[in-house]
Amino acid sequence: MTALAGAGAQDMRLAVLFADMALVLVAGAALGRLAQKFRQPMVVGEISAGILLGPSVLGLLPGDLPARIFPADVRPLLSAVSQVGLVLFMFVVGWEFEKRLIRPHARLAAGVSLTSIAVAFGLGVALAPFLYDEHSSVAGHHISFAAFATFLGTAMSVTAFPVLARILHENKLLDSRAGSLSLASAAIDDLLAWCLLAYVSALVTAHGDYSELARIGLYSLLYVAGMLLAVRPLVARLVWRWAATERWSALLSVLCAGALTSAWLTTWIGIHAIFGAFLFGFVMPREPAMVLAEHVRRPMDHVSVVLLPVFFIVTGLGVDLGALTGGDVLALVAIVVVACAGKLVGAILPARMAGFSWREATDLGLLMNTRGLTELIILNAAVSLGVLDGRMFTMLVIMALVTTAMAGPLLSRRGAIPVPDAPGQDPETAAPPADVGAPRT
Repeated sequence: MTALAGAGAQDMRLAVLFADMALVLVAGAALGRLAQKFRQPMVVGEISAGILLGPSVLGLLPGDLPARIFPADVRPLLSAVSQVGLVLFMFVVGWEFEKRLIRPHARLAAGVSLTSIAVAFGLGVALAPFLYDEHSSVAGHHISFAAFATFLGTAMSVTAFPVLARILHENKLLDSRAGSLSLASAAIDDLLAWCLLAYVSALVTAHGDYSELARIGLYSLLYVAGMLLAVRPLVARLVWRWAATERWSALLSVLCAGALTSAWLTTWIGIHAIFGAFLFGFVMPREPAMVLAEHVRRPMDHVSVVLLPVFFIVTGLGVDLGALTGGDVLALVAIVVVACAGKLVGAILPARMAGFSWREATDLGLLMNTRGLTELIILNAAVSLGVLDGRMFTMLVIMALVTTAMAGPLLSRRGAIPVPDAPGQDPETAAPPADVGAPRT
């Protein structure tokens, strides 16, 4: 009887998980489309749906509805589903990282990217002492100032390559100097963001033990070398052989298994799982391009379309606006100002030095200030590492939403982009054009 009761309870948890996923997908689609009507990326609506379903809005009603709809024993299952989608998405991001986007603007793109990261990172670290005392402990565990400040600087440094690619395509800015340069710079930004996240992961995992940090660093170098020197040629040989015999189902299964295994390995080493998934995608062969796009990448895109909204809404469920104090509101304003100033100044200065007009340089800064999904991934990684408490997570998610939402309206008001006749596809989940080479996000 006990076994039957246990089986029944497990079945009920799964049933609630299925119902929650159905609610999440419908709410995300509805709010996402509504966001598009206001010329916003769909991800803004999907995160907003999570905020509405969480303690910030639904939790204000009597009956503790968020806890009833998303019970505590079901939330880990919902989070696990979202993490699988995230790992597979990061595999695609790494796979579709295109060097050809960078080559035409390599020197200037590197300058814009490095300067914008350096200024934003420096301002984030400078802000950290004013926030640290209030957020130095997470779930009873002390967080070192170095880990907190490094992560805050990393969060300020991010530019979302996927959302930027879609904004440029939909508004016909790909051929403009600011558009093409921002895309190349954002590609470098994303790559550096994952490296910074890997460093923060190692720093937190080592708990201030320099011998442990050295071990993580050594294992990470061995892992990267193994992926580039051993895994890359093996995967290339496998892809060409199985593509020639059209063993697509087997190939897709092996590649997904490879991404998940690589994510497990980097977690074991002490750096975050998404770095492993990204690097496994990075070492993937790009040829034969047409058949891989049809038989491998497209099915992976479909998985992302279903599972990524779960990730967005799970992120929104963790946002609790009601928990913010008056001091937190001031801190939130400071975070948004610092985040915008870092990217705008860091992008405008090198652009002006390269001969861009003030108008073009400002457009570039606004484009580089978009954070989107990349920021959300890093924030969730920080939560899983125990670096962020709930209030700081809430403030940084709001910052990500503000900086993502402001680019389109500000560029439109400045006359940089035309007002579209109809809302386009989601910059976070729709497939960008083939000539952009951006990930299907």
